[in-house]
Amino acid sequence: MVNTKLIGRNKKVSHDYFIEEKIEVGIELLGTEVKSLRAGKLNLKDSWCNINNGEIYVLGMHISPYEKGNIFNKDPVRVRKLLMHKKQISNIYGLMKREGYTVIPVSAYFKGSKVKLSIGICKGKKLHDKRQAIAEKDAKRSIQRELKERNRY
Repeated sequence: MVNTKLIGRNKKVSHDYFIEEKIEVGIELLGTEVKSLRAGKLNLKDSWCNINNGEIYVLGMHISPYEKGNIFNKDPVRVRKLLMHKKQISNIYGLMKREGYTVIPVSAYFKGSKVKLSIGICKGKKLHDKRQAIAEKDAKRSIQRELKERNRY
């Protein structure tokens, strides 16, 4: 079993989108970016994926510069290439062409010594969907609270 360690999650995704499918992909990183990720300096909040010339890239992902990296540090929000098979990319491209679908990074983690990114094929939520999701969460929370109270005695 390969050891996994979570680096960061995009909590905004589950609030704004329905996640239809999750795919694990590799990410192309340079120099001190991996050291910065080991320190947990990652922000996926406003990131998204785009396909250009048959290759998939992640945009808006912020990896803070490594403190001891000086001249070797790269731009924190540079465009980074994702590592996927051509067939997977063409499948995702077909899904992105459908109305309302987009590809967004959900989480980043270490799998062994490799950095992996979990991307989600998502469909945007409308305002009433968000309200319904919040109401469901509140209901689950109150049920759990009641069960906890009853089990106490």
